[in-house]
Amino acid sequence: MIKSFPRRASLEVLRAEAGDERSVLVHERLRSGEDPWDFMTELPSIDELVVLFLRADVVEDRGGNIRDRGWNNQVLRSIALEYPELSPTVWRMLAA
Repeated sequence: MIKSFPRRASLEVLRAEAGDERSVLVHERLRSGEDPWDFMTELPSIDELVVLFLRADVVEDRGGNIRDRGWNNQVLRSIALEYPELSPTVWRMLAA
C-alpha cells in the first residue's frame, strides 16, 4: 500500500478539473474535424481522468517512474481506498 498518498483537493474539485480537461479534449477533436459520434466513447470518463490525475501525482511524488504493473495496480488500489467513490472506476481500470 502507498504510505503517503499525496492529496490534491476534494473529490468535487478533482471532478471539476477533470470535466474541464475532458471539455478541452472534446473541443480539440471537434476543431480537428472529427465527428463526436466517432470519438466520444474513446474518451476517458471524468472519474477515469480523476484516477489518472491522482495516479500521476503518486508517480511524480516517487520520482517519475512506474516500477512495474504490480506497483501500478497497488497505486490504483490505494486510490480506491482513499476515495471510495472512485472504487468502481478503479476496479474497471484494473480489469482492463
